Order: sequence, then C-alpha cells, then structure tokens
Amino acid sequence: MPDFLLALIFRYQNLSPMPLLLVFYIFLLIAMPTAAAAQAGEEYILVSGGPSLQEWERYKAEPHDLWWGNFIRAARVRAQEIQKQKGADTLITLLVHKPSYKRRAMRQDKTDLIGNITSVRDKYNIRLVWFEKGEELITYINNGMPRNLVKIANFEYFGHSNRACWMFDYSNEIDSASKSWLHESELKSIRQGIFVRKPFIKSWGCHTGESMSKVWKKVTGKRMIGAIGKTDYANGHLRGWVPALSRGARWGG
Repeated sequence: MPDFLLALIFRYQNLSPMPLLLVFYIFLLIAMPTAAAAQAGEEYILVSGGPSLQEWERYKAEPHDLWWGNFIRAARVRAQEIQKQKGADTLITLLVHKPSYKRRAMRQDKTDLIGNITSVRDKYNIRLVWFEKGEELITYINNGMPRNLVKIANFEYFGHSNRACWMFDYSNEIDSASKSWLHESELKSIRQGIFVRKPFIKSWGCHTGESMSKVWKKVTGKRMIGAIGKTDYANGHLRGWVPALSRGARWGG
C-alpha cells in the first residue's frame, strides 16, 4: 500500500470507521487498474495503417487497396492466431489510423467502416485504440500501459511503408504521398526496457527491412523483421489473410 495511504490510516485510526473505509476505497481505485495490468504481464500490439482511395489509385498500373479491409483483416486474423496460441484472455491492443478509414468511408465505400472496425474489438475481445499521428503511436508504445509491469511481447505493423517510414495514410488524402507517418528518425523516442527479453516484432509493409529495421534494432536493441522488397496484400483470402512477399523480395532485419 502506498506510504501516503498508510499515513492517513495511522492518523485516523482512532476515529469512526467511516474515514478508514474512505481511505480503503481510495486505495482500491488506485490499486485495481495496476493490479489488472500486473496480472496481464505482457501486451501484444498490432498496428493498422489506412487504405488508399481509388480516386488516386485507379489509373495506376498496380493500384493499391481495391478492398478497404486489407490491413484490418490481416491484423484481425493475427489477433485470432495470438489468442489461439496464448489464450483467449491475452492482452491484445489494436491501434488503428482512424482518419484514413473515415475518409475512405465518406469518399468511396459509403458505409460505416469505423463501426466495422469497432465490431472487431467487440467480437474478439481485444482493445482498440485510435490514433492520428505517428507521435501518438510512440506515446502508446512508451506509456499505453504501465511499462514497469506490462512489457511489450509482440509488435506488428500492417500498412503502407517505404524503407525509412511507415505511411499511415498513403494515397488516402494526397496522391502517392502521406501526411501521417512515423519516420525512422523518430524511433529514438522509444524508451528502453519496455519490451520483453525476446519480443516478436515485424513490419508487414514494403521495404522496412532495407533501413528502418536496422534503426529500430540500434535504438531498442530488439530485432524487427522487415521486407527487403515489396509485400502484397492482394488476394489475401487465398493465403489465410497473411501478407505475402512480392516476387524477388525476402524477409530481413
């Protein structure tokens, strides 16, 4: 029990039971979330970038994201796999770039994509955290849970990327460009000591293994598997929704 609560109990020990009950209630409010986090012990984090818009992509030789759910479906299937391996009560957090899905819903699919994503949270009993900017992702990695108690055992990214950057809204607001990203130069903000000894870390985007994986290892001391070359989310239903390597690509990092 924290020292300040012990001091309060000592001070009011000769009074009526009511102050003591109040002190005990305050202690429960403080201790219960921390106790729950301590019981979890490890967190499995899955990150989903957003889909592009066909108004930018349709005239390209290889258009991206004909289906809005490429990244979300891959992340959802991965969550199911983790639950199967580690148990249904495993602490899994899905971080999703909300503006991309809102824009795709309004300008292309004309359906409630945000509601669809929320239903994944409810059906599979995982945590859902929306984000807009790369620094919010860093903030969650560092402080989303009390990291002295809950270490990161798994971190995976599903979305667009290049060799030095995760691009959360690639070709979603601007043709072939992004306004929301996490660059390898920003990885230095990740705190030390927040991962388990041997975490599983993988970027399922294109080209990550060519540079960003090396910077991640230098900053965190942990390996991040990344593609040297391109990855492919098309026809995911034929592969159990696991992203594939394009011809000539390989995993590195």
